[in-house]
Amino acid sequence: MVSNEEPTIHQLFDLSGKTALVTGASGWLGSSLSRALAEAGASVVVSSRNAERAQQAAEALPTPGSAKHHGVELDHTQSDSLESGFQAAVESTGQIDILVNNGLDPLGKDLSNCTFDEFLQHQANTAGYFILTRQLREHAVQRGAPGSVVLLGSMYGQVASYPDTYAGVNTASPVAYHAHKGGVIHMTRHLAAYYASDNVRVNCLSPGPFPKDSVNDTMVERLCEKLPMKRMGLPHELKGALLLLVSDAGSYITGENITVDGGWRAW
Repeated sequence: MVSNEEPTIHQLFDLSGKTALVTGASGWLGSSLSRALAEAGASVVVSSRNAERAQQAAEALPTPGSAKHHGVELDHTQSDSLESGFQAAVESTGQIDILVNNGLDPLGKDLSNCTFDEFLQHQANTAGYFILTRQLREHAVQRGAPGSVVLLGSMYGQVASYPDTYAGVNTASPVAYHAHKGGVIHMTRHLAAYYASDNVRVNCLSPGPFPKDSVNDTMVERLCEKLPMKRMGLPHELKGALLLLVSDAGSYITGENITVDGGWRAW
């Protein structure tokens, strides 16, 4: 039963008492997403394929209030690791309320040289997102508690890349990545429809161009030319959208894909 009493904006975005599991939380975007959750009061379980790196990332997070952060080893492309990693996260905190499927095992092959096996392996990322989401749903139902899941999509799960952006300076945007992200966005809708009755919300957050500093400068300039805002995104610019989706501020949002792309898809 939803209360008619109106909460304040601070109450809506407050994650105190909640625990979030973030995959790939030590990476370029994952570290910023993890900080957003921690800054909002949540205890964060940082997962990485390397247990030491996960623990170091967890220890670097802010700890407002009574929040406590943990690191666990989890490879979301390996079925055994999915099970053991999620169980370790639950055991370390007692509960998982929020899941952010952010981790990615990348593939640097484009449509000219990606093999069948490489393409197939890249889709293990999609399978890992699904299994973890199902585990969160089962955990929430077992607890009789609500749950919230955010899957990381991409603008490249919705539009093709421009060939001239990459020509002569980089391989084309990997076709297996496009297939993965497009699948993630639609899988979000499917899971949301089935899990709504369990009080588990499933949404997608799709970044536009958020390149690391190591990305080719010429390619970045070409990307900027395609953007209404004429610049690349910064990781912290995903924090607000994430908090909307996982907090009570987004309690009536499920099956949605929020794209943060500097206007890329506007023209």
